[in-house]
Amino acid sequence: MVRFAASLSGQPVNPPEAAPPPPTRMPEVVVTGEPAPDTRPGWLREEQFIGDYAQPEWTTERRFPGTRVYLQQTPWDTGFEQWVRFQHFRGGTDQTRMQEEFEIGLPHRFQVDLYETWSVDQDRHAQQDEFSVEVRYALADWGKIPLNPTLYLEYAQHDHDPNTLEGKLLLGTDLSPRWHWGLNFACEQELSGTDNTELAISQGVSYTLIDEKLGVGVEMEYFHEKATGSPAQNEFLIGPSLQWRITSWSHLDVAPLIGCTHDSPTVEAFVVLGIDFGTGTKRHYQPVSVRTQ
Repeated sequence: MVRFAASLSGQPVNPPEAAPPPPTRMPEVVVTGEPAPDTRPGWLREEQFIGDYAQPEWTTERRFPGTRVYLQQTPWDTGFEQWVRFQHFRGGTDQTRMQEEFEIGLPHRFQVDLYETWSVDQDRHAQQDEFSVEVRYALADWGKIPLNPTLYLEYAQHDHDPNTLEGKLLLGTDLSPRWHWGLNFACEQELSGTDNTELAISQGVSYTLIDEKLGVGVEMEYFHEKATGSPAQNEFLIGPSLQWRITSWSHLDVAPLIGCTHDSPTVEAFVVLGIDFGTGTKRHYQPVSVRTQ
């Protein structure tokens, strides 16, 4: 039976249609957890992880002329650096050394560098000095071992002096956002002649003033050199350093060091111009789970 409601006029009125039910809402899903492996919240862009070894971007640009940190090239990336090293000795003589360096990144945390070195004395006489080959091996991806230890071995064939073999332990890390640090221990041995042995420690600290553009810091070097039949020599040098990132693929380093011991040069100044030719040095780090998909 159908029922009608009567209006005041006596006409039947149909009952109003029922309102549609409200749409069903799914409960909100909140995702929590650690930041993605390729991000460092609160850190600069130059401190974000890149490459296959999850290393900070600043390590791919030589931060300190006298101190190496980790690897500069990831697999199959290449780079070139032009060095100028000026020395003024306490006897009043000068020497300028030019060095061309070609860098090649290899898989499994290896890097190979080739050096060609020549010098110009105060009388503007130029001569070929040496050709050398350097191999670096990082013991683990960045951050897996404290201070990111990297092994370094260099063989140098000299034109006017005995050939040498040099080994180094490279250490380095981020101290905090904007602060970077490196420390090297080295031993160089002549393979003939007077059997000269040189022990060295170098260290650099840098602070970033402008992200990916400008950094300043302090560098220091200590050398203990002993040759057969000669007294030992000790050199200690310290001074400011500056790095200007000219573009995303080039940098300029300047470090004028002052000699603080009798055996040290009065001044030893470095100028380094670096250019990256790599196939992907600047790409951000991807976890293995993503790279293997």
